[in-house]
Amino acid sequence: MKQETMSKRRLLGLSGTAWMFDAMDVGILSFVIAAVAVDWNLTSSEMGWIGSMNSIGMAVGAFGFGLLADRIGRKNVFLMTLLLFSIASGLSAFTTSLTAFLILRFFVGAGLGGELPVASTLVSESVAAHERGKMVVLLESFWAAGWLLAALIAYFIIPDYGWRIALLLTALPAFYAIYLRRNLPDSPKYERAGAPRQSAWEKMKIVWSKRYARRTTMLWIVWFSVVFSYYGMFLWLPSVMMGKGFDMIQSFGYVLMMTLAQLPGYFTAAWLIERAGRKFVLSTYLIGTALSALAFGMATSASMLLLFGALLSFFNLGAWGALYAYSPEQYPTEVRATGSGMAAAVGRIGGIFGPLLVGTLLGLGYSYSIIFGIFCGSILIGVVAVIVLGTETKQMELE
Repeated sequence: MKQETMSKRRLLGLSGTAWMFDAMDVGILSFVIAAVAVDWNLTSSEMGWIGSMNSIGMAVGAFGFGLLADRIGRKNVFLMTLLLFSIASGLSAFTTSLTAFLILRFFVGAGLGGELPVASTLVSESVAAHERGKMVVLLESFWAAGWLLAALIAYFIIPDYGWRIALLLTALPAFYAIYLRRNLPDSPKYERAGAPRQSAWEKMKIVWSKRYARRTTMLWIVWFSVVFSYYGMFLWLPSVMMGKGFDMIQSFGYVLMMTLAQLPGYFTAAWLIERAGRKFVLSTYLIGTALSALAFGMATSASMLLLFGALLSFFNLGAWGALYAYSPEQYPTEVRATGSGMAAAVGRIGGIFGPLLVGTLLGLGYSYSIIFGIFCGSILIGVVAVIVLGTETKQMELE
């Protein structure tokens, strides 16, 4: 029994560390956008394109690598995606033009978008039904550690040493991939089932077959609304703080404090998900996210911004944990990574429009309260989809 526990902890630690590096890269980008905008004198629209190009890459990566993971295994794709985003992110430190930076951000996004659904599928298939949800949410909790690491790097490195040094640090996970190659096991369910015989087209048809169409519809709506709002809000957080009158160092410090609230958000979701169920946790935390977004957009004082920003981090990242636990449970082993990857890819399309929307509306003179009100509405649509179309999968055996 003790060996089994150690094995689960080891799996969580190995895959979670890679997840943390993912989050560090996304988190660093939010601070780099603010710094690059000053260096390159970017407009709000150009700033929006940086975040959106990242999401275009994530959409392509989630779809393509999800299909590949059902063909060649979870572990192999996990390592490929980790190497791709690490190397591309490190190279982006040497760019001197927005065009070159955007091209590399596409490849960074492809790696990030591919790794996340594949990692959650790997962990989901490797643990028992009664603790599967908790383990995947705990895997997602490493995202908070990565964002915290990004905020610390931004606060201590970017003001004194520049954003290029910060991006160089994001290349370090490439060395971690070498370690994972020897130490990370593949999914036991996948190894028992073997590579599926269906073509990519046949697997996509299964995802949309009569048996799974309702689940797929629900997942696509939820993923789009969550990713649209998350990248619209969180990639702009440091810039929003600067827009509300704080200087760069103050803004980075406030975002660092908001980021700390992500950890209790994950841990409470992990505790609740095997007790109250997936639908309850996902819908409740999304409602909390929507209300916090609305309040954050209308806040003006530093204390109110900090309070509602922390609540936004708490509820939003708890909801992310529940969504990553819920998604792989909708499909059988032969199309699990494909189904999860397709849902994530649709979500990343939302991530393309979120940052662009903020940049466009700011350029047109709209207030933050209106912009964050739009994100509030988007999240509530996702809540309705979960409640009306969702099926409870708590402690059910995977197909």
